[in-house]
Amino acid sequence: MKIFADSALSFISERPDVQDRRRAWSSFQEAGLPTTSDEVWRYAPLNDLSLDDFTVNSFPTEHNDSEFASQLCERAGLVVRVVDGFCVDAGSAPDGVRVEVVENASSVSGTSMLKRYESDTFALLNNALTPATTVVSIGDGVNVEKPIVIVNSTSGSSSFSSTQIKLGRSSSATVVEYFEGGADALVAPLSEYEIGDNASLQLITYQRLSQSAWHVARTSGFLHRDARLRQAVIGIGGHYNRSRNDAEMLDLGAENELRTTFLGSGSQVHDFRTHQFHKAPRTRSTLLSKGAVADESRSVYTGLIEIEKGAKRTDARQTNHNLLLSPHAHADSVPNLDIRENDVVCAHASSVGPLDELQRWYLESRGVTRSDAERLMIQGFFYEMLTTLPHELAALVEQDVTSALALVNVVAP
Repeated sequence: MKIFADSALSFISERPDVQDRRRAWSSFQEAGLPTTSDEVWRYAPLNDLSLDDFTVNSFPTEHNDSEFASQLCERAGLVVRVVDGFCVDAGSAPDGVRVEVVENASSVSGTSMLKRYESDTFALLNNALTPATTVVSIGDGVNVEKPIVIVNSTSGSSSFSSTQIKLGRSSSATVVEYFEGGADALVAPLSEYEIGDNASLQLITYQRLSQSAWHVARTSGFLHRDARLRQAVIGIGGHYNRSRNDAEMLDLGAENELRTTFLGSGSQVHDFRTHQFHKAPRTRSTLLSKGAVADESRSVYTGLIEIEKGAKRTDARQTNHNLLLSPHAHADSVPNLDIRENDVVCAHASSVGPLDELQRWYLESRGVTRSDAERLMIQGFFYEMLTTLPHELAALVEQDVTSALALVNVVAP
């Protein structure tokens, strides 16, 4: 790990908060990279990962937006650009919105980043190597009408972006975190969201990295009284795409809705982990994860609903559906429940299987070709996930996902 370590230590030595970063780096070195003997990493292709394939950038490289990113920005009320983890343009914020670049930011959970993520190897790397944290704050009672778009692009060898979204009391906003680029790169973003009392955040995370990228992401939402977080996570790119999405319902009436979607092809691995933690009574969480794997790709879904003692009248549900588009593709589904309170409603369900032969026959019997019937069925499978997006973005994202589907080779069993 000498090449990576030398570039990392050189980067750390140039930062103003060098001592805190060295502590995070020491914690990373002590923990080491995970192995497949660790239960939470057992499905990851870690034998393919060598940190010496990457270096840490001391400054952002040049990057031009893709056509999709340009169209996305045209629909935004505020565009924030992050290149290789560096915030290069904070945009012109509308009234009631503030964008800051903060060195040595604390976690919105109220602890230090190091303490919050001390058991997460890649989050520790982010703590040590992120250039700074991009903080978007929305004031009390502010309703942001147009989406805020954060374009995360990677042209260099690695990217460790850090983002925090903070909504004040009774505010509302739509935020899009979009990731592109990343050829042969390590992309390890860390995002936190604080939703104040009676505030509402609609969040879309769209990962469209190169097929050769390593993407290891973590997001955490912290919901206060009567707060609402509607989160959609879409993963298309990456050689290995790992996304951990957590939500903590901290106060009475908090509500989280999470939808994750992925499309695997070639030898990709999509690895989604979720943790819905109910700490207060009368909170609610709904999770729906749907994805398709083709060729020799794999997917893993591991979800945990945790209900703390005293979180009475909680309603928590998780559902995972996986579509196999090739006899060589594989999907694992591992839903988990950890319930320490009796007066709750809790449910989970999962399925893995190929396209429904009866549905395909029905379409073919009405003159639809076999290939068109399969495309229609796959599009219908994803449609439920895309219809929840805000109208300014739904058609654009649906068109992009459809173009990705057109490249997938479907092999019937």
